[in-house]
Amino acid sequence: MTPGQPVKSADRTLEVLEALAASPSRRSLVDLARTLDIPKSSLHGILRTMARRGWVETDVTGTRFGLGVRALEVGAAYLNADDAVGLVSGVLDDLSRQFGEAVHLGRLDGPDVVYLAKRESVHRLRLYSAIGRRLPAHATALGKALLALCEDPAGQLRWPLPRLTTNTITDRDALLAELAQTRVRGYAVDREENTDGIVCFAIVVPLAAPPTDAISISVPVARIGPESPERITSALARSMDQLRAARSMFS
Repeated sequence: MTPGQPVKSADRTLEVLEALAASPSRRSLVDLARTLDIPKSSLHGILRTMARRGWVETDVTGTRFGLGVRALEVGAAYLNADDAVGLVSGVLDDLSRQFGEAVHLGRLDGPDVVYLAKRESVHRLRLYSAIGRRLPAHATALGKALLALCEDPAGQLRWPLPRLTTNTITDRDALLAELAQTRVRGYAVDREENTDGIVCFAIVVPLAAPPTDAISISVPVARIGPESPERITSALARSMDQLRAARSMFS
């Protein structure tokens, strides 16, 4: 095996995990084999081994497969060990109490943003989200806040960009102009670009250089008033100032 060359069996096992994680429902052996281009006999052996170790579960028929409880345990262990999640927990709580809206901590991962932590909205009308959910960075305030500080934001993305709503920015020049504005004003805005009817505001978390995480507040358009953007972005900025001050005390 040459240096840097992946181990085929390990590579396939991880591909299976990623495929199952990306699916909202359990998948059949035939479907997985077709998607991953793995022979059914080889894939069945991988799934059987993973099921024995608790990484995969099957339905009552034994023909459809989904993630097992071990995947949850490892994901929870990742979050428990992550310094950023612990450090910003109080910030998320404060913003949630102040606005009663959905608050998220997200991390840039290639062309996407992944939710690491969240606080639910107190209202019935709210944004659907889940820890571990992956969204295209260009279509979210979290992603745009972080892309704006990348050396090569266009190179970070996968083109052509997917359009999630009629407001999603998919044109290269338009997106780069939006990111330039984001850098100048110090926060990002998602104007119904990820979900119809939802506006989000985000600011980067100053815990790494370059930053990898951002915090957002998501608000239904119906609850956005004339003063809402200023109130929300000012609160986000104050929270980051407090985080910097608290961090400097212990550094």
